[in-house]
Amino acid sequence: MYLELRHFRALRAIQQAGGLARAAEILNTTQSALSHQVAGLEDQVGMELFVRRSKPMRLSAAGTRMLRVAERILPEIAALEEEFRALQSGKTGRLHIAIQCHACFDWLFPVLEMFRHAWPEVDVDIRAGLAFDSFPALLREEVDLVISSNPEPLPGITFNPLFDYAPTFVASSKNPLAAKAVIEAEDFRDQVLITYPVGRDKLDVFTELLTEARVEPRAQRAVELTAVILMLVGSDRGVAVLPDWVIRDVKSNADYVTRPLGPGVISKRLYAATREEDAARPFMAHFLRLGRSEPVKLQRD
Repeated sequence: MYLELRHFRALRAIQQAGGLARAAEILNTTQSALSHQVAGLEDQVGMELFVRRSKPMRLSAAGTRMLRVAERILPEIAALEEEFRALQSGKTGRLHIAIQCHACFDWLFPVLEMFRHAWPEVDVDIRAGLAFDSFPALLREEVDLVISSNPEPLPGITFNPLFDYAPTFVASSKNPLAAKAVIEAEDFRDQVLITYPVGRDKLDVFTELLTEARVEPRAQRAVELTAVILMLVGSDRGVAVLPDWVIRDVKSNADYVTRPLGPGVISKRLYAATREEDAARPFMAHFLRLGRSEPVKLQRD
């Protein structure tokens, strides 16, 4: 027995309309064509599906069983069609994010809050466990976007620039380095450097300053949360280097000093890495626009 969706739709339409003429109008076909379709279906089934002597037409026992199947299948097909239409129009989808930047949570959460209001049907998640195996995960389609300041030449991956930032020195106002206008590599030799618990290749203070100068701080202390880093710095338990927009709230606090790193201007760029074919999807493009605009607000605060 070979059944098609049009068979189930015809059966349901006849049951709802109570006759072939009205059902044919509903299905946008002719009464003759619908009659032949039902006859062919009954030939396949091997029994009558309607009691034709009744008015309105009513289902036989076999027709009733088939209608139960139709009422189960057709709504699922309609829902699937709607999902596909939404996917094609870019209204729905998946945005699973991996982050290589601990400080980026302070920037990302306001972006996601605006994004979810604009795209409520997009499934958003942050895959923290994939932070430093994120590019292979992006290629395997385990995540859809990677926040990183360390682009790599990878086939099939596009690094969409988000914004530039300045890695900035922050210390207690009691620290001797508070008297300096610019902080250089040598200044870290007698300092406890407080960082996020990641490799040095992911820390701006090393990649942009200390590694090339071959300078080691007196000690390095790893701390998970930005708020705790700032609390320890304010207590003069060490110094830190954080993105300029992260320390916006302490710039006016008398317990802290913030200084540029030098010599020269040190700047970094944050990227959102996506698969090449995904960057132009409407919801992804909107996320990238939000990701570029929100840091401007943070840097102005």
